Amino acid sequence: MAEQSKSKTALTVVVVLATLLLVGFLVRQMASYTTPAPVGADRAAARAKDNVEIRAAGENGLASYGYVDQAKGVVRIPIAEAMKMTVQGYREAGKFRTDLLARVEKATAAAPKPPEKPNEYE
Repeated sequence: MAEQSKSKTALTVVVVLATLLLVGFLVRQMASYTTPAPVGADRAAARAKDNVEIRAAGENGLASYGYVDQAKGVVRIPIAEAMKMTVQGYREAGKFRTDLLARVEKATAAAPKPPEKPNEYE
């Protein structure tokens, strides 16, 4: 009789343990199914994509020729070329500085005012 009670107790322990493991597994599965995506995850992905595009455009701008403002004659040159021109220009520092300031003045000059409307009574 004692042996039968031990086997019954062992069986009960095994069943209880199996039940607890099953319930734990089911709770974990339900938690993974019902957990929403982190707040702002889609915005973070969009920002990361935009960041990659902006960096690619910046790298392209640093390494290629092109117009910044064609109407004013402002161009973009590769950074390596600009550094070479700067080193060469500073061999005659006074002339280079004067030329540089003239170019800056031209590039940043304000657009002229549009003509005023004539008075209809004149």
